[in-house]
Amino acid sequence: MQKRNLTKVLLAGVAGTVAMTMLTYAGPMMGMPEMDIPKMLSGFMGVPAIAGWLAHFMIGTMFAFVYVFVFVQRLPGAPWLKGAIYGLLPWFLAQIMVNPVMGAGVFALNTPAPLLIVVGSLMGHVVYGGVLGLVYGGSGLRKSIPVPQHN
Repeated sequence: MQKRNLTKVLLAGVAGTVAMTMLTYAGPMMGMPEMDIPKMLSGFMGVPAIAGWLAHFMIGTMFAFVYVFVFVQRLPGAPWLKGAIYGLLPWFLAQIMVNPVMGAGVFALNTPAPLLIVVGSLMGHVVYGGVLGLVYGGSGLRKSIPVPQHN
């Protein structure tokens, strides 16, 4: 088994999380409900905002490791497409596991605008995955680059 590039995994996880977070903060300007993930996490855990931010980035990084070690070689397409497809998994888990735990219900049914929440979450997770895949690259395995031989 070839080694994965762990530095790229971390960078890709952080980059994807930053991209998703930026989209969620821009969402209200596009008519979407507020989805301040670090704030929701810190409120749910009853901890200061910084802990919500740390949790958010830890989750994004954890999902990057899952992507690289389980999915990157199994998904079709260009790196950004592989990542975007993968983004559907954390989105689905958020809808069926995280939302209910946070009180929003499955697919945000306990919120005033479930469709907007679900679609906003879908957009955020697909952007997360697309950036994750783009930053990590193709198969993500370390490859040696052949050095041309001159006669």
